[in-house]
Formats: sequence, C-alpha cells, structure tokens
Amino acid sequence: MGGSWAPDVSPTSDFSLENLPFGIVTTPDDTSLHAAVAIGSSILDLKVLAAHPGTGLASLFPSLAGHEDVFAQPTLNAFAQLGRAVHREVRSGLRDLLAADTSRPEVLRDSPELREKAILSQRSVRMHLPMAIGDYTDFYAGYHHAFAVGTMFRGAQNALQPSYTHLPVGYHGRASSIVVSGTPIRRPNGQILLDPTAEPKQPITGPSRKLDFELELGCFIARPNKAGEAVGVDEADDQIFGYVLLNDWSARDIQAWEYVPLGPFNSKNFGTTISPWVVLADALEPFRTKPIENLAELQGYLREAKHASVFDIRLEVDLTTPEGDTTTIARTSAKNLLWSFPQMIAHHTLGGCPLRTGDLLGSGTISGPGGLSECGSLLEMTQNGKKEVLLYGMDARTFLKDGDAITLRGVCGEDGARVGFGDCGGRVFSASTTKR
Repeated sequence: MGGSWAPDVSPTSDFSLENLPFGIVTTPDDTSLHAAVAIGSSILDLKVLAAHPGTGLASLFPSLAGHEDVFAQPTLNAFAQLGRAVHREVRSGLRDLLAADTSRPEVLRDSPELREKAILSQRSVRMHLPMAIGDYTDFYAGYHHAFAVGTMFRGAQNALQPSYTHLPVGYHGRASSIVVSGTPIRRPNGQILLDPTAEPKQPITGPSRKLDFELELGCFIARPNKAGEAVGVDEADDQIFGYVLLNDWSARDIQAWEYVPLGPFNSKNFGTTISPWVVLADALEPFRTKPIENLAELQGYLREAKHASVFDIRLEVDLTTPEGDTTTIARTSAKNLLWSFPQMIAHHTLGGCPLRTGDLLGSGTISGPGGLSECGSLLEMTQNGKKEVLLYGMDARTFLKDGDAITLRGVCGEDGARVGFGDCGGRVFSASTTKR
C-alpha cells in the first residue's frame, strides 16, 4: 500500500498510514468525548464517520455489527474489549479508506461533505485520556536501570535482588493520578530525611527536592481474565490492546525515606503522564526483537515460544527549561527490557488476579547500556545528584526545577512509514502549601 491522500502526511510524521493510532478527542463542533485516529497532522473523527448516512459502520467493518456506537463512547474501553481480531479488521479497513489507492474512494476521499467534517487538523482538537483506567501496575523490567540504581545504593555485587531475574517485579500504582500528555504536574510534598546518618532519624515535611522523570512504555489490557484463572504467556498477546509512552514522575527523596518495607507510596502517586494516542499492538508487530538475555532458569509459565517479544522503539527524552531552551538528554530503545509484556501479564495473573479492560501496565524505567546518554531517569544520569546534566544555554540540572518540562518521544520504522507515539509531555509546577 502506498501513501495516504489525507492532507499533510509528512514522511517524518509519527502517524503514517502504517500506524493509525486511536485516541479520544473533543472537537470545535462536538464537545463530547469520542474516538478518532491520527493520520499525519490530522485526525479522522470516527464518530462523524460512523454517523454519516452514506457510510454504514457495519458495512465498512463487519465485525462492528451490533456495536455501531462504539466510537461515540467517551473512552476506548468498549472498542478495546471487542478483541484483537476486531482491532485488526478495523485498522485494516481504515488504512484502505485513507490510502491513496483506496478501494472505496466514494466513502471518504471523494466525498467532500464527509471529508470536511471528518478530517480535522490535530491542532483544532483537544486530546483526553484514551481509556478508563481501573488499575495501574508498574513493573521494573528495565534491566540496565535496575542494575545501575542497585549498584548506586548497594554495590555491583548486590545490585539486583535474587528474585529479579526469576520474575517480573512490580508494584500497584495509583490509577487516579494518571493524566494525559500536556497536563501540568505539581511538585509533591512529603516526608524527607535530609541527613540519613543522623540519630535519631528525624524527617522534615516539605516539597520534594529531587523530582525526577522515568522513561517507560505503557500497555493497555483489551480483554479481561476471570478471577482465579491465569493467562498463559503465549496467549497474553491477545489480551493487549495497544501501547503508549509513560512518564512515571518520581520524588526520589520522598521515595528514599518511605520505600522500606513496602515500596513506593507518596513518591509515585502524585502524577503519571501517558501519551494520548494508543498505538495498536498490530502496528508494532514488524518491530519485534529479542529482549535482553535472561540467564536464569525460568519457571514454565514464563517461558515464551515467541523469542522476539519486545519492540525496537527508538526513545528520546527532552528537557525544556522555563526559559524555553530544549535539550535532548537521553536516547535509548524499548528493546532494553528483561521481561516482555506477555510475561508481565502471565505473572500478574498467576495467582488468579483478574485484569480488566483498560488496566494499564508500565514497563519500568528503560535505560540502555551505553552510559549516561542512554539513561531513562535523572537519578541515573546524575548519580543521585552528585553530577550535573549540562543543558543548552549553559544551564545544568541534577533534578527537575519548577517550570521544567519533560517530553518523551518514541518511534519505529523509516521515513514514510513511521510508527510513532507523538509527544508525552508535562511541565512541573510548584508545590502546594502543606496543611497541618
């Protein structure tokens, strides 16, 4: 299939015809939340397409018969729950409608009235959270990050806990503070131990002084599993709807004091940013690759028949100062994971935990093996504040200042057929006044 007839589909666009990610929008003519797909610098409004008397949603996508209102919903949950076979058929049909050599030009390309209503500039629409997220689990599958941070605090010999290579380590996060790209992030208050060597231990309460980002990939669950029933690792791909970029904002000083014995709490629950467009699982299939080699003998339920189970997504992190200067501070790849999302799902459900449509799984911080320029957090880059990251304009950072903005980007493929996520960004604002 060649290019698209849609306007302004640049060869360098994240949203080529090979992608067509799904999102939730409001438009100048429709302030109710509803579904759209991205193509180039435009969107195709799926609610408008479905409602047009000349189209007939079921005739375009037979698997949507009986679900004609699925794109008028305020989230993608109803569409996600229909399953991967339906997602595949709909995405294939949309590719045909938007292709320069479409087999059905009369539906959209050669229908000026519908085209004018359904094809809108991305700048004219507002993006919203794509899913209703009931639960959020953040894993720790980025091997290089885990090893670097473990070395920093425990030394190289004890960098990884004994369980790390035997199971996907994770913790339950806070779904209520997940926000869409562009939402401001307020610096959190919390308890901080300024002098760990002092006795007795006496923390203060105040704004975090070590606010950080974490570069992650997020995965949305499509279909639920029943309580008490585990999902097999080789069936888990069918449970996946699609992927987003994820920034797990982290207050390192609050985390250091609170995380023993039960792990992160207030240091992680104040904000998690995701990109607004969900890249469907099928769009990433051509970019599968092998994860980092795991030398541990895995339990049977974690052994995958498919060896290429992670994706070679090129990832970047930009830091923009309050003055507007932007520096790319990290470049790495999503292939730097020890555990795949199917393995995470298999382990998550091993004891019978019921995952639900819209549940979000985070990969954990993704860093590469190539030193500071491949680190997915400032904690690693600055060795917990001991070194500075140099920025454009003779500026520097150890951790984030008020007014700083972090933007994550990810893309696969070459120009003309890029499969990307768009921006996942948020700006830091000052902490609120603490209450006694």
